[in-house]
Amino acid sequence: MNAFHRRAARTAARGLVLPAAALTVLAVAAPQAVAHTELDTSSPGTEATLAGLPPNVMLTFSDDMTQKYARVAVTGPDGKSAATGEPEVRGKTVTLPLDVTSPAGRYTVGYRVVSADGHPVSGSYTFTVTTPPSPSPSPRAELSADAPPSAAARETQAGEAGEKSSGTTTALVGGGALVLVAAAVGAYVARRRRTGHDD
Repeated sequence: MNAFHRRAARTAARGLVLPAAALTVLAVAAPQAVAHTELDTSSPGTEATLAGLPPNVMLTFSDDMTQKYARVAVTGPDGKSAATGEPEVRGKTVTLPLDVTSPAGRYTVGYRVVSADGHPVSGSYTFTVTTPPSPSPSPRAELSADAPPSAAARETQAGEAGEKSSGTTTALVGGGALVLVAAAVGAYVARRRRTGHDD
């Protein structure tokens, strides 16, 4: 009878050990599952429609990120990258600068980052830009509007001024010559008249 009770006790003990071990594994694994890093917010948001491309994309995660493993790409409707630099990590936020002159259309944001605890996170989403960027004025046009006249223009202006001065001089010389001729004719006529009176 004693042997029977001892065997029953050992069987019951073995039956309790397995559930206790399972509970211990679950208790250890639960914090890891809770600690899984996720994307909390993004700007622009998923499927957002914007009037123009923003100066950057901002991704905010549930944990601090590491700069070394931060990878973010933004691809435009022409299949080209819209980024103008590398992603920058500040705590939980990863920022990627964008070229605001990129064309209108559908953009795809792809990311793969690693949290400070070593948890990798990856994913993608899209947003749409409806208005193309306004054209900026040509630097050459701005320079031509503000710059002083060129050498050729100065020569042309000087030539025109010279022609005007030459024309004025010619007119003055011609007028003076006419006055001299008129004076000579007047003197000749007066002399003739005096000669006639003397006869």
